[in-house]
Amino acid sequence: QVQLVESGGGLVQPGGSLRLSCAASGAINGRNTMGWYRQAPGKQRELVADITNSGIINYVDSVKGRFTISRDGAKYTVSLQMNNLKPEDTATYYCNLRIRTDVHSEDYWGQGTQVTVSS
Repeated sequence: QVQLVESGGGLVQPGGSLRLSCAASGAINGRNTMGWYRQAPGKQRELVADITNSGIINYVDSVKGRFTISRDGAKYTVSLQMNNLKPEDTATYYCNLRIRTDVHSEDYWGQGTQVTVSS
């Protein structure tokens, strides 16, 4: 039903930039949050950044000032502009859509896109 398609991963040198995009389609309505998570080998998946339908944004401390998340609500598209990339940003990045009700939420995930930061 709901499908998330990611793009924009790749290999970049330290200090470089990359832009990830994710488009959600399907039966989507109501309050929602879209965001990006990442997982490196041997590490837990962590929230990188997310943004609610009302525009509230939060970032993990390690990317503040370097990454910018944005969305197009009408198209349920979310992007993550990543600047000044560091080797520690290397991970598989997953797009997330969380649809909320008063008492319940439902998560949908993209397949993941690899970001590698290396010289």
